[in-house]
Amino acid sequence: MFIRMIFKAFLRQKKKMLMIAFTIALGASLATAMLSVMLDVGDKINQELKAYGANITVVPKDTSVISEIYDVDGENVSGSYLNEDDLGKIKTIFWAFNIVDYAPFITSTAQFDDGEEVEVTGTWFNHHMSLPTGEELDAGVASLRSWWDITDGDWIDEQGSDDQNIAMVGSELAEKEGIEVGDTIHLTGDAADLTLTVTGIFEAGGEEDDLIYTPVDTAQALGGLDGKIDSIEVSALTTPDNELSRKAAQDPSSLSVSQYETWYCTAYVSSICYQIEEVIEDSVASAVRQVADSEGQILEKTQLLMILITILSMVGAALGICNLVTASVMERSQELGLMKAIGAHTPSIMGLILTEILFTAVIGGVVGYFAGLGFAQIIGRSVFASAIEIRPMVIPIVAVLVVLVTLIGCIPAMRMLKKLRPTEVLHGK
Repeated sequence: MFIRMIFKAFLRQKKKMLMIAFTIALGASLATAMLSVMLDVGDKINQELKAYGANITVVPKDTSVISEIYDVDGENVSGSYLNEDDLGKIKTIFWAFNIVDYAPFITSTAQFDDGEEVEVTGTWFNHHMSLPTGEELDAGVASLRSWWDITDGDWIDEQGSDDQNIAMVGSELAEKEGIEVGDTIHLTGDAADLTLTVTGIFEAGGEEDDLIYTPVDTAQALGGLDGKIDSIEVSALTTPDNELSRKAAQDPSSLSVSQYETWYCTAYVSSICYQIEEVIEDSVASAVRQVADSEGQILEKTQLLMILITILSMVGAALGICNLVTASVMERSQELGLMKAIGAHTPSIMGLILTEILFTAVIGGVVGYFAGLGFAQIIGRSVFASAIEIRPMVIPIVAVLVVLVTLIGCIPAMRMLKKLRPTEVLHGK
């Protein structure tokens, strides 16, 4: 009998029920899209910001101490070096899969034939590595410095050439020395004289424009620094800092056992730095604060925006349901009054109305969920040029929101139903 009453109510008020379902579907679709994007936006923003360089630098411990005391950041004034053979160990840490790129740097001083001094920086360009884990990795400045403008020629291709006597020259140095792509330049270093072929001219917009970049082995040979590197730049996907990560960054030993496990097993920039220090001997890894802080701030603001849109969509859905359900109760006032007059209790009638609305809400919520997944993919493709990952946890969140919004929207109608007097409505009052 109860089911038949609900079915007939649907048939009599199918337009209003369709409007209620549509209202719920609209709110659920926006909530699903925003929650899906919000839960996936961290990695997307991290990947977008990786185009602006590394967010972690690794230097020898002595260099870090002297740099802090004398404010000579970026210069190897200690004479200490890192071991090139340790580079592969970076991809063996707990958060190895969050390390998306890295490259070593070694700087030697050399002279042109006219006596002009120049700094020669050795690094990876598109270096291929066979890692201890059995993985294969291509890494280097070609992706870490993606904003560099190659004004002539091309990036050094380490994999396509066995010749290490090649170089890229900064635009200002090339203009000053009259260097062009294809030219050969003779450099005299502390340990060797080399003739390098210029494969590209680049414009970085900074002090790099006065430098020469070569493969690591070439710069090491010029300075007699075989197997040594000054620093490592690492690009990693990280989780925004919070109070725990900031506390750990100051002193990991101050954490309790449970706090330490939580911090160590979360991709905070301080956690990844700590793990890098564990595998690179006598090193200090530190976050590039401008990049790391920007990631956290952008992510927090983006997630806040998504939450606000979700809340507003649910509020709008609740208001729409409120109007529709209230109008439905008013239209059925004589029917409901008659039910009260023949002995139906108010809670039973409320249960009937709520069952009708919740059943309609379920239909609208299911339709809205799948529509929201489509909207999320459109946002992902349009903004991040990649698909948004479907998160199963969105389903219970949207289900709870749909039920709450439906119940809240029904409150004014239920109050009206509670005050409904059979004698008045049946006499047309």
